[in-house]
Amino acid sequence: MRAHAQYVIVGNGVAGVNAAKTIVEAKPGAGTVVLAAEKHHYYNRWQLPAFLAGELAQHEILFYPPRWYEDHGITVHLDCAVAQLDPAGHRVVLCDGRQVSYERLLLAAGSAAVVPPTIAGTEKQGVFVLRTLDDALAIKAYAAGTKEAAVIGGGLLGLEAAHALHALGLAVTVIEFFPRLLPRQLDIAGAELFRAMVEASGIRVITGAVCQEILGEGRAAGVGLQGGEAVSGGLVLISAGIRSRSQLAQAAGLEVKRGVLVNERLQSSAPDVYAAGDVAEFSGQVYGIIPAAVEQARVAALSMLGVDSAPYTGTVPLTTLKTMGIDLTSIGEVNPEGGGVQEYRVVRREKGLYRKIVLRDGRIVGAILIGDKANVSPVTRLIKAGADLSAQADQLDEEDLDFRRLSSGDAPKLARYQCTICGYIYDPAKGDLEGSVLPGTPFEKLADSWTCPNCGASRALFVRMEE
Repeated sequence: MRAHAQYVIVGNGVAGVNAAKTIVEAKPGAGTVVLAAEKHHYYNRWQLPAFLAGELAQHEILFYPPRWYEDHGITVHLDCAVAQLDPAGHRVVLCDGRQVSYERLLLAAGSAAVVPPTIAGTEKQGVFVLRTLDDALAIKAYAAGTKEAAVIGGGLLGLEAAHALHALGLAVTVIEFFPRLLPRQLDIAGAELFRAMVEASGIRVITGAVCQEILGEGRAAGVGLQGGEAVSGGLVLISAGIRSRSQLAQAAGLEVKRGVLVNERLQSSAPDVYAAGDVAEFSGQVYGIIPAAVEQARVAALSMLGVDSAPYTGTVPLTTLKTMGIDLTSIGEVNPEGGGVQEYRVVRREKGLYRKIVLRDGRIVGAILIGDKANVSPVTRLIKAGADLSAQADQLDEEDLDFRRLSSGDAPKLARYQCTICGYIYDPAKGDLEGSVLPGTPFEKLADSWTCPNCGASRALFVRMEE
């Protein structure tokens, strides 16, 4: 390992690798080193449930082959955890005692799964979290020897993990503390419809429940709830949120709250130290979503290079779930607080359709779309633009409303498509040169094996953009 590098990146997740990619594209030949605690190259973390379910093979979730890093001048050291940061000395100390000095440092170590200390017995055999590829491998191996699973947490990852375990043939129960599933992404009416769809897929749901202990003698046998109810499960998966991996930064004296505090250039409180992704806190928020990690990685990388670029101003929260045959997207403010708010809904339970549009002072600020995939892209654009829809308010509760009509501008000759996972836009006029796609190639002509250059999403997770 080289003892010095211009640019050192701690972490090889979506923020770390996208930052490295931006650096070498903007400055070919830049000495860029990525230090990865995991033993696997960058993989699609959001595809872990699909891997667990057996829908994807391990090699299919790896984002780039090892040769790609060599070809791009990025040096990656796997299974190479950092033990200490020394901002004053411009160096990092590895767990084996080796030291690497830097000119610019990016912290992109991501986040860790939260295991609530209020639940007794989480150390028992058969209790898991799903955050890494190694977690998924361990869960898959253990699941082969059990018939029932309990998932603690009804958020996005918990539900996708529940679907994966159900696909493996286990009887699955999801236990959620809040009165409804996806409390951050859905309102009460949307959550009611969504729960019915989840239960129709064969997964049992319990809401408003407090988990007290993992049952079983040394080995998980279920979950004990407050009030005495017991939920059977030889495998227990805890999906109770994430926590930024900011311990090293805090120990080094950087300003840390929920994450490493950064400004609009993703600079931390220490000179020449930047942070992006789940480890970073911007304007009081740790986003914990792929679009934010991608956007922050680019701004951080350009800032490290000294390139004058647009500052980071925040990311519109966009969450997409596509599992159990359900298409769900939640964007922006879906449970708004304060005055000046108008809400418009379309509910068609028999069709599995729910749409909620939120206006604040006439401008669209949020939306929930269940079973309305065609409107995801235009609604997202309208929200990001802060479009004034007050003149069209009387149309917003029409079931057949095509939001593409509300977008301004002329439609392109060849339609663009947007990734519903990270927000990347495929523009036929530009193509994807890195993926050997020439300019002028329509999205419909892309190979089935083509994936999003940012997050690895398949073509099926793109939606047409029409203006």
